[in-house]
Amino acid sequence: MKPHVRPAERLCHVIGALLILSGLVHLGVFAVDGGPWYGPVSWRKPVTFGLSFGATLIAVIWVTSYLRIGARMRTVLLVVFAADCVVEVGGITLQAWRRVPSHLDMETPFDTAVSMMLAVGGGVLVVLLTVFAVASFRHRPAAPTGMALAVRSGFAIMLVALVSGAAMIARGVVLARTGHQEAAYHSTAPLKPLHGVSLHAVLVLPALAWLLSRTSWSEAVRLRVVTVAVGCYVVAVAVAGVWAVLTY
Repeated sequence: MKPHVRPAERLCHVIGALLILSGLVHLGVFAVDGGPWYGPVSWRKPVTFGLSFGATLIAVIWVTSYLRIGARMRTVLLVVFAADCVVEVGGITLQAWRRVPSHLDMETPFDTAVSMMLAVGGGVLVVLLTVFAVASFRHRPAAPTGMALAVRSGFAIMLVALVSGAAMIARGVVLARTGHQEAAYHSTAPLKPLHGVSLHAVLVLPALAWLLSRTSWSEAVRLRVVTVAVGCYVVAVAVAGVWAVLTY
């Protein structure tokens, strides 16, 4: 039986699609306008953040449907999460069009306000996704073979992304507040691979489990494949973590 989709979920799906569209539009802007791809001021940020937040929002809507959590509570959390995604991508996009850094920019009162808004929004993301992660471990997700492992592992690995993201912001804010603005912009580089790799585990692993559920393979084989995939993902995160430690 097809699960009932609430209006709030439809709205969140639309928001996720619009965020992805925003990323694609800014990829076109980059193709026309040019400029550096890397650095604190570039079109890369609205592109990658739009695509990443949009994909993550849609993934979280889908994955949390397997969690044993109250429907009303889940709806509230998803709506807040979607709103926070809009704030994050909106702030980053605004600063890109103003040709100034979006994060850690304390040059003017307005830029400071935007940077702090993004930092607070990041804190809200940490709280919301941690709630979902805890829910996935409190009660086994009701899902096809391998999906429970994929969902739990995806959220657990995503927590690594949240911690690394918080570390980037915290270190950058300290450097910016102590007068080392340029150093603040470059301080996030060592943790970016770790953050990027671990962020999308909540999409990749459940998607693999879903695809396997559409095959004729036995449950034992499907579970084994998901287990190997989780192991490979953990190794990738560990390698990125070692790189972060060595270059931090």
